[in-house]
Amino acid sequence: MTPIANLLAVVVALTTPQATSAPLSHPAPAVRDTALGVPFDVGERLEYEVKFGFVSVGSGSMEVVGYENVRERPTWHTVFRVKGGTFFYKVDDRFESWIETTTFSSLRHKQDINEGRRDRERTFEIFPNRPSYIEDGKPEKPSVPRPLDDGSFLYFIRTVPLEVGKTYEFNRYFRPDRNPVKITVLRRERIKVPAGTFDAIVIQPSIKSKGIFSENGRAEVWLSDDASHIMLQMKSKLSFGSLSLYLKSYRPAPTATTADR
Repeated sequence: MTPIANLLAVVVALTTPQATSAPLSHPAPAVRDTALGVPFDVGERLEYEVKFGFVSVGSGSMEVVGYENVRERPTWHTVFRVKGGTFFYKVDDRFESWIETTTFSSLRHKQDINEGRRDRERTFEIFPNRPSYIEDGKPEKPSVPRPLDDGSFLYFIRTVPLEVGKTYEFNRYFRPDRNPVKITVLRRERIKVPAGTFDAIVIQPSIKSKGIFSENGRAEVWLSDDASHIMLQMKSKLSFGSLSLYLKSYRPAPTATTADR
């Protein structure tokens, strides 16, 4: 996976192939009455500029696109997308998550990766009640209670009351060998991004894997220092340079409520 794609595979990097054994999602009626109180909802959209060093190399977006049923359970369907590259290498990647609205557990996670000459899809069917997951139609593997995938972890972090100086550990990543996921709250600061000037709280994710968010990595994520905790900025220092993501625009959900957790 390219560094640009890694940047939007938030919290952890996936390395598993596609699973197709479960039925596709179907549109569901609005489930707001049964949904958890969270600082996001359908209609929220964030758009980002992606830079390598000081050079703009693409754009990204993060959106709650709708309510859907997965195996007759109501979910938020979220999408990350990154598109861009250079004149000799193009990227068009899409990362999707289906998060159960009543338990905040991942039920499905999908990647559609188009990088250079590589074109590959990956889907995980995740079963919190067993708990287990399936990849590429292979036998089920053990998972964890209330599992989360890459995209859903960042939405989950937005519901946590972050306190500077603390490190939070979560054993909720759906692949047990990658746990615990650690989030260290580093500091508060005021930053300027294309979308404006914001008070921010800075966190450092860490996971047992290679890549941007590895335990030896130095990635930092800036979240708005308010109840919404939207992602304002992300920076990572790699062996060959730095990759950064900056918020260009933010469209809040018309019905979002603040979590009381």
